[in-house]
Amino acid sequence: MTPSARLSAAIEILADLEARRRPAADALKDWGLSHRFAGSGDRAALAGLVYDSLRRRASARWLMASETPRATLIGMLVLQRGLGLADLEGLFTGERFAPEPLTDDERKALTGRKLAEAEPAIQADVPAWLWPSFETAFGADAIAEGQALAARAPVDLRVNTLKASREKLLAELEPLGASATPLSRWGVRVPLGPDGRSPAIQSEESFQKGWFEIQDEGSQLAGLVAAAQPGEQVLDLCAGGGGKTLEFAAAMENKGQIFATDSDKRRLAPIHDRLARAGVRNVQVRTPRGALPVDDLDARMDLVLVDAPCSGSGTWRRNPDTKWRMRPSSLADRQKDQAAVIKAGAKAVKPGGRLVFVTCSVLPEENDASVKAFLADHADFTAAPLAELAKAAGLSAFARFGSSGGTGLQLSPQRSGTDGFFIALLNRT
Repeated sequence: MTPSARLSAAIEILADLEARRRPAADALKDWGLSHRFAGSGDRAALAGLVYDSLRRRASARWLMASETPRATLIGMLVLQRGLGLADLEGLFTGERFAPEPLTDDERKALTGRKLAEAEPAIQADVPAWLWPSFETAFGADAIAEGQALAARAPVDLRVNTLKASREKLLAELEPLGASATPLSRWGVRVPLGPDGRSPAIQSEESFQKGWFEIQDEGSQLAGLVAAAQPGEQVLDLCAGGGGKTLEFAAAMENKGQIFATDSDKRRLAPIHDRLARAGVRNVQVRTPRGALPVDDLDARMDLVLVDAPCSGSGTWRRNPDTKWRMRPSSLADRQKDQAAVIKAGAKAVKPGGRLVFVTCSVLPEENDASVKAFLADHADFTAAPLAELAKAAGLSAFARFGSSGGTGLQLSPQRSGTDGFFIALLNRT
């Protein structure tokens, strides 16, 4: 496909997303199945165009004074890719498979509108109804935080210390430009390629050997705060595919016991292969059949991790379509889900034990508000101060990451260079 033909295809896919309100991955997959002539390079380039357009949807539409899929793509090419008017005219020619030439109105918008004049939510590419939450979370940095969440994310890896050291992994991945992450002592960061594509990291021999897992540095930091120790009894209540379960197993040196479960057994399914590849031997996977199978663990756990259901607003760099599909009702539903799961996790914490509450969200309603509501109903739990969080993780830098409500840490692309994560450490007295 020519570059111009890819633009036409991207407009088609964006129109499909507008009409059917479905995940971008589904629309891209369907387009690929119905256009089998497109090679892997074409499909990757299309995915980049579509996801970048979704990252900058609000600002691109404002720049073009239009909300059409075509306007969204053109605005993104200017704001995200740095194309100028002459570049666009060379692509939008109306020739075979190319988009129609730029109109007079489009040229006028491109030369006459400046993004700095737009409303803050538009500059930040944040849904307008969520802007008050962003301002509460980040104050004067809210626009910068939104813009950081509209950028592409690097690939972060966590070394599996059961099989390799970080130094050994860095040497192995040197051809990919790998470097140590600045905060997590287990992290390795691999930059995106010149075309913005992620490297085929799972094809590396070191991945097949179980030397590392793909895990954002922010998620790794949640594991550092939890500070699982060899010999402890640990419950990962919302284990999903097992990323933090694997992190705990390595930190515990395969000593002690980890119970991993999830309310959705489909999310839990990949954990078995991952445990085997990583050489983990101290995990008991409990597949649910109805209610969560943890009643026999009441008041027995040294550590309970509640990786709570949330909006996923902290992962907008990787899943930009989700921010535009999100609705106020879904935010309220997530808060109810959080209240139920944190209550279930608290029952398993023994006196003197700890509960770590984590979300991949930057919204105070899902973070500080949920913790405060829990603490109001559970007088036997207290939120650890920032100094204790920093000590648990061995990171003095954590002190500057305090959440706006004061109950935990708020990580984000702008302030910590990670996805958006909230982490609270709750001690049972």
